[in-house]
Amino acid sequence: MKIDSIVLRELHIPLVRAFETSFGVTRNRRVLLAEIRSEGLTGWGECTAGEHPHFSEEYTDGAWDVLLNELGPKLAAAEMIEHGGDCPGLFKLVRGNRMAKATLENAIWDLEAQREALPLSRLLGGVRDVIPCGVSLGIQKTIPDLLAVIEKELAAGYQRIKLKCKPGWDVEVFEAVRNRWPGITLSCDANSAYRLRDADHIATWDTFDLLMIEQPMWYDDFFYHSILQKRLETAICLDESIHNRRDALAAIEMESCRIINLKLGRVGGFSEAIAVHNAALERGVPVWCGGMLESGIGRSHNIAVSTLENYSLPGDVSASARYWKEDIIEPEVTVTPEGEIVVPDSPGRGFEVRYDLIEKLTVRKETVRAFAMV
Repeated sequence: MKIDSIVLRELHIPLVRAFETSFGVTRNRRVLLAEIRSEGLTGWGECTAGEHPHFSEEYTDGAWDVLLNELGPKLAAAEMIEHGGDCPGLFKLVRGNRMAKATLENAIWDLEAQREALPLSRLLGGVRDVIPCGVSLGIQKTIPDLLAVIEKELAAGYQRIKLKCKPGWDVEVFEAVRNRWPGITLSCDANSAYRLRDADHIATWDTFDLLMIEQPMWYDDFFYHSILQKRLETAICLDESIHNRRDALAAIEMESCRIINLKLGRVGGFSEAIAVHNAALERGVPVWCGGMLESGIGRSHNIAVSTLENYSLPGDVSASARYWKEDIIEPEVTVTPEGEIVVPDSPGRGFEVRYDLIEKLTVRKETVRAFAMV
């Protein structure tokens, strides 16, 4: 396919409610989008980097610079690119910056699916017509506030409740939730808030029958998670530590985790996500799709990748209305009373963009210029 134009946009979108983790509180999202036009078709990608380099080294302004001055020009200068899987080779000179890379690569996959008249999920190798949904709940002001939120989400049908936790907001919270709902599927996510000195404390969490404990310690660690996993009956799930297939293989071989949260942006896009998925599948380690407060464009990519065989646990791909008063796609993402999302069967991502709303929310916009390849 020949790239006709690449347009980058930054949108400012307020969340319906503040979302608190061990990193801090997010009330508004600065969303970066890539609009790639090719031979009469338009593919869309979304950068999942946060406003600050807290979850990873990447952040909104840094990603914008890399997209505008490094990755975008390389893609614009490519004489011909046939598949989304060609992007990692094209971008290899730029180290890291996986969320920025995923922004463009995922848009190319979208274009390819449209060109082939296939749903994006099928192009990726997906096998599901519906995906099971869980929900991630931020830290609340009080435990009664949290219980009220959980009650609402369970009534909406969500199949798994994930609680953000940190020192001082863990055991008492888990105990209150388990006393109220003994049988629900429950997990927690620490976002690296604990250290090995907390191992005795974390070991007490086994009593709460958690599906998993997500990223309890250092964001870049396998070794100490391996030590902790050997002390626990509950499965550790690694998120921030897994950047590629090699990381996944190392974590599995070291027994650092028994589950992997596989996020598209964190691993650099669909190509590497498929590689991580396949490596985990071959070794019997389930994966699931985490969320990064995406708009509907990123959310539609998450739906597509969640159809792969080994995405066997409910992910954090939830309804648009949980986060946005108005989403930038139509129809908006909805969840059935059974806690599932029906996968679109139309070509590409399967959701139309609300171009008028995107224009309204755009605070900066740049057309990428090509430079000579080196």
